[in-house]
Amino acid sequence: MTAPSPPSPFPPSSPARPPRSSPVAAPDADAAPGPAVGRTAAETPHAAQPLIRVDDDPAALPRDQWNALLAASPWPSPFMKLEYLEAMQASGSAVASKGWQAQFLSVWEGDTLIAACPAYLKGHSYGEYVFDWAWADAYERHGLPYYPKLLVAVPFTPVPGSRLLARDDAARAWLVKALRALTARSELSSVHVLFGDEQDQRALTGDDWLARQQVQFHWTGDGQPRAFADYLATLQREKRKKIQQERRKVAEAGIRFETLRGAAITAADWDFFYECYTLTYLAHRNKPYLTRDFFARMATDMPAHWLMFVARDDQGERVAASLVAIDESQRAAYGRYWGSTRYIPHLHFDACYYQPLAWCLENGWRRFEGGAQGEHKMARGLMPVATHSAHWLAHPQFREAVADFLQREGQAMDEYIDELERHQPFKAAPELERPD
Repeated sequence: MTAPSPPSPFPPSSPARPPRSSPVAAPDADAAPGPAVGRTAAETPHAAQPLIRVDDDPAALPRDQWNALLAASPWPSPFMKLEYLEAMQASGSAVASKGWQAQFLSVWEGDTLIAACPAYLKGHSYGEYVFDWAWADAYERHGLPYYPKLLVAVPFTPVPGSRLLARDDAARAWLVKALRALTARSELSSVHVLFGDEQDQRALTGDDWLARQQVQFHWTGDGQPRAFADYLATLQREKRKKIQQERRKVAEAGIRFETLRGAAITAADWDFFYECYTLTYLAHRNKPYLTRDFFARMATDMPAHWLMFVARDDQGERVAASLVAIDESQRAAYGRYWGSTRYIPHLHFDACYYQPLAWCLENGWRRFEGGAQGEHKMARGLMPVATHSAHWLAHPQFREAVADFLQREGQAMDEYIDELERHQPFKAAPELERPD
């Protein structure tokens, strides 16, 4: 069960969208860390400095300015668009009653947003995909509260990208100071920034921040359109034959796929997909993280960012669906969710990997991310990629213990990635072709 977070120590913002609400003085770099909670700009001794604002609803922030910062970031993704983050809360998917209490931080110069990040008070560690349950257990064994903690992340979305949106390095530095200040003033155990980009990593180096590395599996291409058969020809014979056999068995079961993109995905298609999505969770005796209303908002607010593969049997009945997020500007696709109404051998691999990958190849896209974890993805041509997070723990002794753990874990992760790369599925050199 999830525990709701306690009430926010910060005043809530107005439901309107003013350029600033609940302004808090920016932390002075030469003074004790932390904003002066509840002060207005006129009351602060450093009114010329940027103002820090904390909002308990992302809808209080200006979409145009937020998304402009995102577009200028080194690693934008659809999941960091304000529409996506708004939908998480407005749909009831990531809300305080489910352990996700929004505390979006923003930095302002007058009416101009110069830095921002999605932050949440978390009452648990579900839906994060960077696992700190052992840390929470250690705190509990010593009679210390680990929750609530402060989390900078996209709920339920382990996709790497820019997290600390900022006009420049100076603005990003203010945002990092604000994170520490909010953690200190709220007496939280820790703050965590998950799946950040290289600029985020640099901004979160030093000052007792701890770096953590994990691994995902991504396919990258050169942007030139090609057939899936041409791609298979680059794989080692054993891997190629396995993929061909799996796809053949799906086809022999009478399954055919249709590809739906953007506005072509109807409400009925979304309904069927959500049925499949829900069944995937129920099969593991879990409730789905996302509500049907979340996907309705995606269809309305972000239709261009979605691709759906629907599997039909030889009677034309729909039996499965997979949902892929796409970003035209980055030529990148992100495997997200799937489900089926009945079991068909190898259908999961076809719907979640082969169909999206074939689409990326045929359209000349450059990247397909298969989601968190899964060495089995490597046999299908997705290679290991390091992902990064940063952590700051207030308790000095626990910070030291976690730092020691992360150093050892990081060394093991480097060795693991090296070992994976030595077993890549692609041909190392031209090989004598034999009939498949």
